[in-house]
Amino acid sequence: MTQARPGGRSARVRAQVLRATGDVLAEQGFAHLDLADVARRADVGKTTVYRRWGTPTALVADLLLDMAEQSSPRTDTGDLLEDLRANARLVHRTLTDPRQGSLFQSVIAAATCDGQAATALHGFYATRVAEWAPCVEQAVARGEAPPGTDAHAVIRAVSAPLYYHLLTTGGLDGALADQAAEAAAVAARAGVYVRP
Repeated sequence: MTQARPGGRSARVRAQVLRATGDVLAEQGFAHLDLADVARRADVGKTTVYRRWGTPTALVADLLLDMAEQSSPRTDTGDLLEDLRANARLVHRTLTDPRQGSLFQSVIAAATCDGQAATALHGFYATRVAEWAPCVEQAVARGEAPPGTDAHAVIRAVSAPLYYHLLTTGGLDGALADQAAEAAAVAARAGVYVRP
């Protein structure tokens, strides 16, 4: 069940707190995420932050929800490869952005040892994959990929090499985004992602 989005002052407080949460994650990582520090940075009362979120993990979960909702909408070019390139380039821009990239690395690190952070991160990615899956479904309808292709698996296959490269080398170059998209498109057209 989805909760109603707060408006007015409540929305402003949420935006301030989530911005401060993202700043702390980008600057210091999840281990240093402290509700009192977030309240101070957001210029809101500590009791507001403790009452509404209660834990650092709840802050991260709400931040990821907000990021998923605010993320750029899916591109629809009418061509599977071009749609997958747009997705890969968006992931690349996010991961190489000084603030966003650091923030995601902090949340990914937290998710390896905190079950609630992992659940929040999985929710974020489920939302983003679901946003982009229709480009693969439309490609199947156009005959660019075989019937039964798992659209979600194709979208995950686009970003997986980017995350892996970032985690294993500490950096990403722009060519890798297009390469990941091309590999996923070739595999999808060949039926690699057809559900059994």
